[in-house]
Amino acid sequence: MDFEKLTGLGIGTWNIGEDPKKKKDEIAAIRYGLDNGVNIIDTAEMYGEGKSEKLVGEAIKGYDRSKLFLISKFYPYHATPELERQSLEASLDRLGTDYLDLYLLHWRGNHRLSDTIRGLEALQKEGLIHHWGVSNFDTSDMEELFSVPGGDKCFVNEDLYNLNERGTEFDLQDWQEKHGVSFIGYSPFNSGKGDTIRVTRNLKIVARDHGVTPHQIMLAWTMRNGNVLAIPKAAKVKHMKENIEAQDIKLTEDELRLINSDFPVPTEKTPLAVI
Repeated sequence: MDFEKLTGLGIGTWNIGEDPKKKKDEIAAIRYGLDNGVNIIDTAEMYGEGKSEKLVGEAIKGYDRSKLFLISKFYPYHATPELERQSLEASLDRLGTDYLDLYLLHWRGNHRLSDTIRGLEALQKEGLIHHWGVSNFDTSDMEELFSVPGGDKCFVNEDLYNLNERGTEFDLQDWQEKHGVSFIGYSPFNSGKGDTIRVTRNLKIVARDHGVTPHQIMLAWTMRNGNVLAIPKAAKVKHMKENIEAQDIKLTEDELRLINSDFPVPTEKTPLAVI
């Protein structure tokens, strides 16, 4: 499946597949999402050293592959043509598919971007990946990428984005919009157990007025402008259902002002946050 632009809601899989006791619930959550219109899944070779990809592969068995958009990522120390191919082949095997819709460099490393791009272009020509992109790149990184031959073919940049971490709004998101690079925001609830963003009185007020949870407001906020693909993790059907319902929440200007009073719009450049 090809998307002109990745926006809306996807399924994140960080920490999924690592505990056999949670496997049944995790697979059920992914399948609930797929059965209810969420067709983008984001994973990586790093997640559980392949355990996440393996679980995703099991979860998608029996589904029409052409209607899914699968994303995976490779380590920066695998960012050469030969090692990219090896990583991709291993990921495809774990996922039980013969291609990825999108393949991302997980973060900046020491290999030359020109070599990384050369390898990705070769994989793309062979049909093993449909698109390629990057993750955890800031504006200066993207500018450097675009200065390298073929760098302007980058389809996506995926960065941390939530109420606590709004730094990409200062210049990066606008830069990507101008240059036609989709933006994926990971960890909309931040890290850990999803409770590291403080639930303020204003968040509770907005949630109460919509009859939803504060975390659903957090997720709706990341998708508010229609220019971000949010990829929250949901290890249980209940949480996947809540994530899907968050897509229907429309925040008013007054509500956004209330939220901004607790989580201000960035007014200066800050270092890119990574978790």
